[in-house]
Amino acid sequence: MFTGLVQAMAEVAEVRDLPPGKQLSLRLPSVANPLLGESIAVNGCCLSVTQIEGSVLSFDAGPETLARTNLGQLRGGSRVNIERSLSLGDKMGGHLVTGHVDGLGRLDARNLDGAWATLWFCVPAGLTRQMASKGSVTVDGVSLTLVDVEHERFSVALIPHTLAETTLGRLNLGDAVNIETDLLAKYVERQLAALRS
Repeated sequence: MFTGLVQAMAEVAEVRDLPPGKQLSLRLPSVANPLLGESIAVNGCCLSVTQIEGSVLSFDAGPETLARTNLGQLRGGSRVNIERSLSLGDKMGGHLVTGHVDGLGRLDARNLDGAWATLWFCVPAGLTRQMASKGSVTVDGVSLTLVDVEHERFSVALIPHTLAETTLGRLNLGDAVNIETDLLAKYVERQLAALRS
């Protein structure tokens, strides 16, 4: 489990084919003493550390992960958001995040207000059924509060710190992002669907 509070941005050192998947190697400047097998959220996707060489950590991403996330689009030099998993007793600063990406969204609009920004993301309609204004959503591993929710898009308001310290400030229109809806919303929708059937 994660909180959606990004601890660092990492640079992609290398992407290697590892049929049927890929091996992602990331240069992590500030993650102290990582462990082999440790779960780390990479752009909000929970991956296991498979190799450690100094400050470079490697992760294996299978076909399902590559198809459902933006990790398959990464190249050397790309930047990603990183968060280590929670330990029992850690503070909960964001919201409960599983690291299981629900789908891809795309940056649809950016409305600037000085150093602040409101970002709009297009997503499949099935995802917006699990969203509500003032609820929580995870975008590329960043825990955010929803502002407005429409049929196939939603907005979030970002403070200058979030824009500077995560990859969200570097997004271009049309860029793909990993979306994880709120864990509780998934279960509520599932139970309501069961009651209707």
